[in-house]
Amino acid sequence: MSLPPVVATLSRHKLTALLLMLQVGLTCAIVCNVAFMIIDRVQQMRQSSGIAENEVALIESTDLDDNAQPLVRHAADLAALRAIAGVKSAAAVGALPFNHHDWSNGIQLTPDGTARTTASVFSGTPGEADTLGVHLIAGRDFLPDEYVPEGSARDWDGLDQVSATIVTRALAEKLFPGQDPLGKSIYPSDKPVRIVGVIDHLQRPQAHESTDNDYATLLPMLPDGNDVTYVLRSAPQDRERILKQAAQVLERLYGNRILRHAQTFEQLRIDFFHRNRTMIGLLIAAAVGLLIVTALGISGLSSFWVQQRRRSIGIRRAVGATQRDILLYFQCENFLIVSIGVLLGCLLAYALNTVLMQYYEQSRLPALYLAIGAPVLWLLGQLAVLGPALRASTVPPVVAVRAQ
Repeated sequence: MSLPPVVATLSRHKLTALLLMLQVGLTCAIVCNVAFMIIDRVQQMRQSSGIAENEVALIESTDLDDNAQPLVRHAADLAALRAIAGVKSAAAVGALPFNHHDWSNGIQLTPDGTARTTASVFSGTPGEADTLGVHLIAGRDFLPDEYVPEGSARDWDGLDQVSATIVTRALAEKLFPGQDPLGKSIYPSDKPVRIVGVIDHLQRPQAHESTDNDYATLLPMLPDGNDVTYVLRSAPQDRERILKQAAQVLERLYGNRILRHAQTFEQLRIDFFHRNRTMIGLLIAAAVGLLIVTALGISGLSSFWVQQRRRSIGIRRAVGATQRDILLYFQCENFLIVSIGVLLGCLLAYALNTVLMQYYEQSRLPALYLAIGAPVLWLLGQLAVLGPALRASTVPPVVAVRAQ
């Protein structure tokens, strides 16, 4: 099939062809970015927390007595919780992956230097690492004499008193690339904190960029506020029973409190990613709807052009054009329109992605999505034009000429 006749025909329908190219371009730009956003959200939902998710349950407690002694209360509560049959270990913590309680600090390597990065703080009572099930790959856990109160009533001054920390592998590689981080000091505040251990992975409480989603520090600070989260580790099949008993035990031990969010860690993860699932559904619906509208536009325009060209189709058939020639003509014409639309769509896709990066913290769109999107739109165009093209190819030459 020669392109000049196709181009000549389109030149006589400039506005219509231009509008169809623009529609294909917008569809390409939007669908590629939507697909990237969907994959990004799915990857976020599948990311590992770094803890023993199928063994962990939690319950939040809010003490209503402003004059209470939190450290004493937490110690009594934990002793009672550990006495429940099936509980392997228990700890009071300030933050968990996916629980939104994100306390992040800039990490410096010198007291007067600039922050190399930010990392989330995980604080808890002794046994926190074991209760969460994090994997210690180097160094040791905290010693009993290294724990200090958080100082929540004194502007969290516990951060200025801690002497040791455990960091994630990703944070250690960021701060000390190619070096052994054990024994080195970092500055999450004005005072140095020595790294005594490294854990494999621990997801931050809030979603961050994928490159720093694993930047976390464990600090030996005892939660000393009226709000605390108790974490219980047990066999997976015992968690529901233990949660019910834990609520009863805590109420019986001290009734002037509010207990909330008694749930397994899987339930916490589901709640955290609820908006992501809703967004994925909406994005899929929008992308599919846009593709359908584009296919209908191509098919409708092709049908209109077939009606307008019945005389020319009949003449071509009369001078020897076969049904295959007519079919190939319309397919070639559609391929040319869609190709120009795809090229325009590539430019629009990166323009849209730039806006999303600036205002919605979206990552840069990989070229792979355009490499996949172009064939999808070519295929969609060929399928959409197939019906009208087949009808055009079956127009009898004599009937077409007489009809005019």
